[in-house]
Amino acid sequence: MPFKKIMATALVAAAMATSGLVQADSVRIGLVVKALGIGFFEAANQGAQEAAKELGDVEVIYTGPTSTTAEGQIEVINSLIAQKVDAIAVSANDTDALVPILKKAQQRGIKVVSWDSGVAPEGRQVHLNPSSNSLIGEMNVKLADEALKATGSDQGDIAILSATPTSTNQNIWIEEMKKVLPQYPQLNLVATVYGDDLADKSYRETVGLLKSHPNLKVIVAPTSVGIVAAAQAVQDQGRIGEVYVTGLGLPSELAGHVDSGAVKSFAIWNPIDLGYAAAMISYNLVQGNASDTEVGMGRIGVAQLDEQGNAAMAEPFVYNTSNVHAFADIF
Repeated sequence: MPFKKIMATALVAAAMATSGLVQADSVRIGLVVKALGIGFFEAANQGAQEAAKELGDVEVIYTGPTSTTAEGQIEVINSLIAQKVDAIAVSANDTDALVPILKKAQQRGIKVVSWDSGVAPEGRQVHLNPSSNSLIGEMNVKLADEALKATGSDQGDIAILSATPTSTNQNIWIEEMKKVLPQYPQLNLVATVYGDDLADKSYRETVGLLKSHPNLKVIVAPTSVGIVAAAQAVQDQGRIGEVYVTGLGLPSELAGHVDSGAVKSFAIWNPIDLGYAAAMISYNLVQGNASDTEVGMGRIGVAQLDEQGNAAMAEPFVYNTSNVHAFADIF
């Protein structure tokens, strides 16, 4: 090629680069939520956008249907396939119904991650659970120990207020708690009662515990209905400061009980971290920065994958006076 033509080509390329017409391709991730307009998922998007900003070469497309249907998500995913995104990270409205469309996405070279609410293994490469059964059980015991210390006691009785006797996840978490309790000899488990995830029954069961166990210091309720009812019962019975309620719940429902002193701290997954981790996993899959056993989640750490590609993000996030009101506006 003549020298003048080489120079002309170089100048055109330089001009195009200066005008932004030539640039490195960014990784495009479709973040598909169960439905738009839900605070929990808006918070997850906040985390995903944080990941995109941190990585620098990532665009997160936040999308979802207007109602929580599989059909709506299928339509959204079809649109993302047509846009030729690099990855899709979805919180599924149906475990199995999304599999065919997500298989189609994978056949087009799109990486697929499910998070929060999973897709069957054949429809995705990785599923990110917010936490694990063992981490949830351990966190509930840690919170109970913290609550006991808040009463000023070196040791004391604790009780568990669960949902139903047949609730699979509740029973698993309780068994995980019992595995950890021997490491906390200062905590004496005296009763497990069931409120059937009904506010009035959970309230009555709590009142019964308060009357039956005079040395009761902590009630652990790993259920969002039970923890609110128990906190209200402790307040109504005039036992604030003597008995603390903890467990798993929502900031929007518990902020007032933290203010009253019935609840010192409680836990649930952080949706901001969940969206951040889902975006980071998606990016690393696109870049080939993953193995069969682990994939990076940025500041969250490394996700350990089982044989079906399942991973747990982290232990449940703790909420207390320092942060509960900020998150209460979100979910």
